[in-house]
Amino acid sequence: MIKNAPDTRLQIIPCNPEDAKTLSDVALRSYKDFYLHLWYDNGDWYINHSFSKSVFEEELKESNHAFFLLNMEENAVGFLKLNIDRPLKGYDQYKCIELERIYLIKSATGEGYGRQAMDFCFDYAKRLKKDIIWLKAMDTSDAVVFYEVLGFEHCDRLSLDFPQMKEEFRGMIVFLKRL
Repeated sequence: MIKNAPDTRLQIIPCNPEDAKTLSDVALRSYKDFYLHLWYDNGDWYINHSFSKSVFEEELKESNHAFFLLNMEENAVGFLKLNIDRPLKGYDQYKCIELERIYLIKSATGEGYGRQAMDFCFDYAKRLKKDIIWLKAMDTSDAVVFYEVLGFEHCDRLSLDFPQMKEEFRGMIVFLKRL
């Protein structure tokens, strides 16, 4: 639920390699706000594997990735990662884009910023002439309902195989939305 309608629109800013440190910082903050309980090692392995400055530096060089900072009043409150040409199993005949990551820090949740970020993703995908936007979400996450409200459909399930992750949190739902 939205606590209050945001006074200003979320600023969604394309990233370049110079933004790697800012991306790493906001990724760490947002991940630590919500996901450490998933892991036997308090998330250390996943954080080092996914959110270090050097990981972002490498990913920002790849032309198939599009990163965006989510800013409020010039402060990073989250980020997006889109994989521009990422086929979805069983939907090979469609032009697909994957929303791999959408993270907000805890203080920015419930303010309508997630919806603004998703609307941006839909518009971005349409500008690229995509037929489908898809994503994966943990089946234990509150985000499942959020995606369903936005018109996403369940199209598959999978289980993560990270040994450091607690078994009860490994289930994932694959969602798609036709544009």
